[in-house]
Amino acid sequence: MNRLLIAGVALVAVLYVLFSSLYVVNEREQAIVLRFGGIIDVKTEPGLYFKIPTDFVDSVQIIEDRLLRYDLSNMTVQVQGGAFYEVDAFLTYKIVDPRRFREVAQGELRIAEDRISTRFTAALREVYGVRNFTAALSEQRAEMMTQARNLIRPGVAELGIDIVDVRILRTDLSTQVSERTYERMRAERLAEAALLRARGQQAADTIRAIADRQAVEIRAEAQRDADILRGEGDAERNRIFAAAYNADPEFFQFYRSMESYRNALGNDGTTMVLTPDSDFFHYFSSQGEGTPGQPLPEPETPDIPEPTSVPANELPNLVPDTGLTDGSVPIEVPTTPAETQPATP
Repeated sequence: MNRLLIAGVALVAVLYVLFSSLYVVNEREQAIVLRFGGIIDVKTEPGLYFKIPTDFVDSVQIIEDRLLRYDLSNMTVQVQGGAFYEVDAFLTYKIVDPRRFREVAQGELRIAEDRISTRFTAALREVYGVRNFTAALSEQRAEMMTQARNLIRPGVAELGIDIVDVRILRTDLSTQVSERTYERMRAERLAEAALLRARGQQAADTIRAIADRQAVEIRAEAQRDADILRGEGDAERNRIFAAAYNADPEFFQFYRSMESYRNALGNDGTTMVLTPDSDFFHYFSSQGEGTPGQPLPEPETPDIPEPTSVPANELPNLVPDTGLTDGSVPIEVPTTPAETQPATP
């Protein structure tokens, strides 16, 4: 029984010594072997390694051997011209010298990243300080990131760290600057819109003036052509009238008289006062004898018996009082107002 107990204790001790003397380094890690707090070895290749099985004597510190990332968010930077912007960026780094990393940063990522943050912020402010806002949105963006990486590298190299890359994620206006920029852009757009409206109104007025001038010219030309055609028509009409008059003056005189009767004797109830022997009624005489402008032939006077003496106050009032003193008789002839022409008795 005692032998079994001793054998079990010995087996446990052997296993403890065996497992405490073994350590594994995988492909994502590096190992620093410390003896009494001092570095005696650095393992950078993955594998199974041995050490003195007592932690007081030999200890192992595992260091990352992969790319690490550090993010910087909402950092305020001042660009050329005095405006402030907010920047989001990150960098990737790798521990390339574990021994140096242990000696300077005690192998702690927290200590290393504090120094990285300080260097990273200073580098970004320097990069942005010599450029304007649009540079971060143009082809200069890659140059800015490379310049920031080169500025950080010397300061963190003493930590055994190498900066692999720097990336700028966002460059945006701060809230206060954003409001001022918005108001300025709004005022600029309003001014531009007013300018465009003024130019449009000017162009519209110019086009309208040109159209009005062209309309006046077209109407003037049309009026000129109309007057020419009207004059030519009047000339042709006069020529036709003259030809007709020369061909048969008597018929032409008759035709013109019929036209005058048609125009004068309308249905408007116009009163015309004419003497019976007026030239206007020439063709109303017996067979239209006589010549216009000549008095009608005197009719034969029938034999009339001698009048008897009758007092004037006993004569019948056979002729109505017309108010005319020359013996003319009023005749009501309907005619149009435009054609009313009083004839000379």
